[in-house]
Amino acid sequence: MRTVGVEEELLLVDPETGEPKALSTAVLARAEQVDPDQDVFEKELHGQMLEFATHPQTDMAALGAEIVRCRKEAARHAGEAGCAVAALATSPLPVSPSIAMNRRYQWMAEQYGIAMQEQLTCGCHVHVAVESDEEGVAVVDRIRPWLPVLVALSANSPCWQGRDSSYESYRSRVWGRWPSAGPTELFGSPERYHRQVADMAATGVILDEGMVYFDARLSHRYPTVEIRVADVCLHPDTAQLIATLARGLVESAARDWRAGREPEDHSVSLLRLAAWQAARAGLSGELLHPVTMRRLRAESVVRALLEHVGDALADAGDLDLAHEALAELLERGNGARVQRELLERTGSLRDTVTECVRQTQG
Repeated sequence: MRTVGVEEELLLVDPETGEPKALSTAVLARAEQVDPDQDVFEKELHGQMLEFATHPQTDMAALGAEIVRCRKEAARHAGEAGCAVAALATSPLPVSPSIAMNRRYQWMAEQYGIAMQEQLTCGCHVHVAVESDEEGVAVVDRIRPWLPVLVALSANSPCWQGRDSSYESYRSRVWGRWPSAGPTELFGSPERYHRQVADMAATGVILDEGMVYFDARLSHRYPTVEIRVADVCLHPDTAQLIATLARGLVESAARDWRAGREPEDHSVSLLRLAAWQAARAGLSGELLHPVTMRRLRAESVVRALLEHVGDALADAGDLDLAHEALAELLERGNGARVQRELLERTGSLRDTVTECVRQTQG
């Protein structure tokens, strides 16, 4: 059974006004004071963000429980530091982000200018174990066209600087400003993958291989494929579903590779269009079908994803739970829909954020 780990970035906000607060240093200090050996919470690019990472899990229910626990611990530490945590991929309210200035971030600020300053976005990264770089690259090649569906499911960033962006996942559009971000061509072998990463780092445009922000990449720290396309999800059960589907995609891709089935040979241009369509429409419109690359109702494309990974989910004992979680998500809507419904009902971005703070913990 492949292990799965999740990294989530949370927004730190004022509990009264909903405005982002640059208090990550204080929150981390509280966490370390409670548990000096804690390795769960980390500082992120901006002071208004807090990241946590789960431990690798094989049982998806256990992973979901750990996500809830980490969110509750983050909320407790944040409350003691005078703020709250919200699982929002962008701030609904206007914000002037503050950059956490270590040497690495200082270099990035000088290199990327306003793109760095505006990069206050919160994502969800899923690590799925692979046996080797050879298997990992085979997986990266084969999951490419399915990743936009995860964008649509997780979409949780409809607002930007106090306005409706008209996108379901505007975070993914902002993230795409990084020069190394986005979909990749087919690599075919670990040698070609590592050569491209080394060539990119050698240009000096990025600092090192840690700044290779492919939609899916071989982790440079763990023996995993890291899937990096999802918004941080408003509800923890959606995060668990994204992780479940990610493991299903990795396992299905590995099986296809072993069986000698070739990956879909879609161009990067088509994959970029699919990603844009998913960010724009989310679950409320049409997506590009990962095989045909033609528009189809979002729900039909989501069902196609579930069918594609169905055998892998069934073998892991996850199929019924995935069906139930997906049905609930389609009924309730993703985070973008929930945010828009809250804003329509309350007429207040502040009240929208306040309610999202409550829903973050499940």
